[in-house]
Amino acid sequence: MPGSGAVTRNTLRQQIADALRDEVLAGRLPPGTEFTVKQIAEQYGVSATPVREALVDLAAQGLLDSVQHRGFRVRIFSVDDFRGLVEARTLIVDGIFRRLVERGTAPGSGEMLVSVRRRAEEARRAALSGSLEVLIGYDLRFWRELSALVGNVYISEFLHRIRVQCWVFAVPYLQREPKLHAALWSGHNELVEAVTLADAHEVRRLVHAYNQHNLDWAAALTAAGA
Repeated sequence: MPGSGAVTRNTLRQQIADALRDEVLAGRLPPGTEFTVKQIAEQYGVSATPVREALVDLAAQGLLDSVQHRGFRVRIFSVDDFRGLVEARTLIVDGIFRRLVERGTAPGSGEMLVSVRRRAEEARRAALSGSLEVLIGYDLRFWRELSALVGNVYISEFLHRIRVQCWVFAVPYLQREPKLHAALWSGHNELVEAVTLADAHEVRRLVHAYNQHNLDWAAALTAAGA
């Protein structure tokens, strides 16, 4: 079949990128970890080309830094970086919810909203139980599907990228948090309900509380000398 080799390579490239992203989000590749294309290729038992392409993709997404003559390094985000990411995320989320409340969801999004509700409940349970790795997966899916309700893939993809970067920063600190469940936000269900009811005031209140929760946590990290 013409072009099948390219399809296979591109699929492998995406699989490697997804696997490495999961390793970073799980904290198994902490910020500052360095590795080469050869090391990753040997680890996954594949050729260097799809690995190199996957690492370049992750670098373009802001998760890796290219280290001259040494390979790649998991990006280290500072507390100030995190604050900047929260600010950027806030502007996008405010725009998304303003549109959802004012114009409603995109046509044919009824089934999507059912899935968003399911993600919200799964994320809430994970947050309350302190299951960090489980929460990250459901939280990313929740926000990706919720933002997709506006029917603009560019908005959804941009928000997803910022949220992944926020988690990359947060994971190493949260893994050392003795009261993890108290540090995790669990208002996913309430937010979906407010959006469904087109309750603009409640949406704004919940989003503000969510962002303030993150900023207060960042302030605590700064006070602790992080």
